Amino acid sequence: MVSLGCAKNTVDSDSMAQLLLRDGYRATEDPKLASVLIVNTCGFIGPAKEESFRVLGELAGSKRDGQVLIAAGCLTQRYGVEVARKVPGIDGILGTRRWMDIVQVVSELRKSPHPEPLYHLPEAKTVGTDEQNAMRASVAGASAYVKIADGCRRPCAFCAIPLIKGTAVSRPIHAIINEARQLRDAGVRELVLIAQDTTDYGHDLGVKDGLAVLLEQLTDSVLDMDWIRIMYAYPGYVTDHLIEVMATRKQILPYLDMPLQHAHPKTLYRMKRPSNIDWVHRTLAKMRTAIAELSIRTTFIVGYPGETDEEFRALVDFVKEIRFDRVGAFQFSFEPRSQEWYG
Repeated sequence: MVSLGCAKNTVDSDSMAQLLLRDGYRATEDPKLASVLIVNTCGFIGPAKEESFRVLGELAGSKRDGQVLIAAGCLTQRYGVEVARKVPGIDGILGTRRWMDIVQVVSELRKSPHPEPLYHLPEAKTVGTDEQNAMRASVAGASAYVKIADGCRRPCAFCAIPLIKGTAVSRPIHAIINEARQLRDAGVRELVLIAQDTTDYGHDLGVKDGLAVLLEQLTDSVLDMDWIRIMYAYPGYVTDHLIEVMATRKQILPYLDMPLQHAHPKTLYRMKRPSNIDWVHRTLAKMRTAIAELSIRTTFIVGYPGETDEEFRALVDFVKEIRFDRVGAFQFSFEPRSQEWYG
């Protein structure tokens, strides 16, 4: 299995692997020895799509008789027919909304020859919640990424994730806590909480300030977990309650990943992102006062359509003024039809 893209994709890959292992398969690092080849693709930005097509093409080109090649994940959810057309030799197409059907798809493909690719892209509105008791985590040494939600309900004009995965679906708190306990018992010392937007956790469950509530219950339930780290916070939704929990619960690392994307109100407005830069200043100042040794990581998009020299200079000045601890910058990547989902 090859997993491409972000940590959220890696969790999906590991969950599919768990289901296959449970069904009697064994993993191998050598594609020549595999009966089943799976590429969990990324379709978020142009370079990621190119990488997905390249890896699929390489495996399809070296595929031997009897091997099954499945293209799964974000790229296939949105462009399944195009993926199969561009890469002859793909046997199965599985979207990201039904990753939990991987055993069913593999069994169908291995049962009898399929002259045409098998498409498993059912009309699911969101990522499925019938996770078949697969742990929604990916372990790397003493750390583990834990997925607390999937999908997204934000209207960002540059992003196709809501088209790919549907609106946000939060996982039950008890399921996350049970997984944290299992990970602790397996020797994991750090939990990294991930979702497309962690600060939206619990909204669909009717839980107000859901991320703060989850963190309170998680730290109470797994007292001997050394560290908990929060990724992918959305601007405008870092609440006073969340800041208080981060400041007072010693297990929670003084770290926040909050992708701001830009710093000029006009650019942010075109992006359909929160454009109140004063809020950013106030919130970061509040967090730095409350949380000792706080580290802030953020990312920005440069070259967004309509960005003027003045807007770009405002972004550079903002970065210099705030003095983030980590900054990532990405060139704008056009996503066709990315705004359709909320229209």
